Amino acid sequence: MRTEDFDFELPRECIADRPARPRDSARLLHVGAGLADRTVRDLPELMAPGDVMVFNDTRVIPARLWGTRGRAKVEVTLHKPEAGDAATWRAFAKPAKKLRPGETVAFGDALTARVTAKHDGGEVVLAFDCGAGELLAALERVGAMPLPPYIAGARTPDRRDHSDYQTVYARTPGAVAAPTAGLHFTPELLSRLDARGLRRVPVTLHVGAGTFLPVKTADPRTHPMHSEYGEIPAATADAVNAARAAGGRVVAVGTTALRLLETAADAQGTLHPFAGETDIFILPGYTFRITDRLMTNFHLPRSTLFMLVCAFSGTARMQRAYAHARDTGYRFYSYGDACLLERADRLPAEGPA
Repeated sequence: MRTEDFDFELPRECIADRPARPRDSARLLHVGAGLADRTVRDLPELMAPGDVMVFNDTRVIPARLWGTRGRAKVEVTLHKPEAGDAATWRAFAKPAKKLRPGETVAFGDALTARVTAKHDGGEVVLAFDCGAGELLAALERVGAMPLPPYIAGARTPDRRDHSDYQTVYARTPGAVAAPTAGLHFTPELLSRLDARGLRRVPVTLHVGAGTFLPVKTADPRTHPMHSEYGEIPAATADAVNAARAAGGRVVAVGTTALRLLETAADAQGTLHPFAGETDIFILPGYTFRITDRLMTNFHLPRSTLFMLVCAFSGTARMQRAYAHARDTGYRFYSYGDACLLERADRLPAEGPA
């Protein structure tokens, strides 16, 4: 297995920098035995009564901040709280050379932080001068949404992104990247799924900035996978297990929900309650324990997430699907269109890409 096996060409004009409006008007590529062009609004008819859909209810925090250390200006993006201290965060700083341990950075008039440590790659640790609840309130006032580099590098984030880069069912603050498959859902679509007889259940995975890191090793199996904190409530585990016992399918809305489900499922396909870190890295050859279908967006080449979807539906099949999406005008990445994937072991054997 080589990282180059998961590469593909994508012109810049294929990358969406704004979401579809309304959200559920986005296109949906159904990847099964063949390829079918649909829209997200078609989801209810693609599901069956008794299926259970698993949604990641994490809420993105405005984690991008601009501050000053004396006369020096610095930009930081929070990416993960330190264990046991929700007011101390690891952050990427630009330029990091302007910050040293012991120094204080001011973010506007109401928020300051002390640099407590400095690591490689522009990473620093910031201890804020307030409690966790006060910090979240301050971020809402002075922070900006931490849009992915391929969007933030093309335009300036604005107030529209505060709602656009958040799912309608977001509840638990802590993510610094959106679970982007969920961005396509509207209250009306959720109501139609309920009317179809589906069960909707939540999990929480606080998506970190590591989700955008490319795989730089020639062999992806040597890539150091980032970890993220997640929780699966007992009620969700019970609902998923009951649906499976009754013959329903488990549909993960997003790779974040899938990674958490697979972390907490045992070899017999039983889901257990969970609270903790996961660094699961799913590559082709992985045996899926519990997830039957996956709704997700189109991912970066050579990324851990493209490797995951190749593991789920087959590398050759996903290369064909991405080529079809590129050639027929699908919009890629966080604000782009979606696909609904069937598991490779439930499909006819795939040919070469």
